[in-house]
Amino acid sequence: MQFAVIGNPISHSLSPILHNHAFKMLGIPGFYGRYLLQENQSFYHLRSLHLKGANITVPFKEVAFNSCDEIFGIAREIGAVNTIIFEKGRMLGYNTDALGFYLCIKDLAPKNALIIGAGGSAKAVAHILKQKAICVTLINRSKKRLKDFKNFECFTFDTFTPKNPYDLIINTTPAGLTNSDLPLAKEYLSPLLKKARLAFDLIYGRQTPFLTLAKSINIATSDGKAMLINQAILAFEIFMESQNITFDTKILHQSMQHIL
Repeated sequence: MQFAVIGNPISHSLSPILHNHAFKMLGIPGFYGRYLLQENQSFYHLRSLHLKGANITVPFKEVAFNSCDEIFGIAREIGAVNTIIFEKGRMLGYNTDALGFYLCIKDLAPKNALIIGAGGSAKAVAHILKQKAICVTLINRSKKRLKDFKNFECFTFDTFTPKNPYDLIINTTPAGLTNSDLPLAKEYLSPLLKKARLAFDLIYGRQTPFLTLAKSINIATSDGKAMLINQAILAFEIFMESQNITFDTKILHQSMQHIL
């Protein structure tokens, strides 16, 4: 019974550690690996890998949404899929990023949030925050991607004029993943961070320039590790349900929350 995380780049992913440890602790015969999908490669190639399920990461979450035969839950509203089940030649899509993110910030109880970026992860974050009655503003480099956020207040970098402070500022871009870039120019980002209560970067496993800047301003920070764990737990539950495998959810939570 094989599963994998699909993306590009993918070598940095800690998802195999989480899922394989859960398999071990639960005594379930499964294996979870990584697969580098080239950007010019057909997404349907994944059908030939003989996987039972997969997690989808950058930059394929929207491609996955458009490639699935059926979409379930909040993924339909978001337009992005991060969890797939392969069943009788069909691909079934779900999104665990949204709830996985919200579980990280619910205790903050923010009134509003600024999202930097407009990709698949931004969609998940924006829709779950809206569902929880939190006001959302998005800012992105180009206007093209913002067309997918018609029900939100949106700006491009050159038109952004913040009206109010934001409790929560979230970086959903790859800035800082493989480089030393900020997701927004420092002269614009610093004043926003000074008035925020939490800076959240979806990137995990490294101190990004975004988080470094936030810490220098002495505001609370969080990387994407907790979100990674939360969404992995939710995805694991979907994987096992699809295989009609029952397990102790308490052991699942403990196995993933303490391995990283």
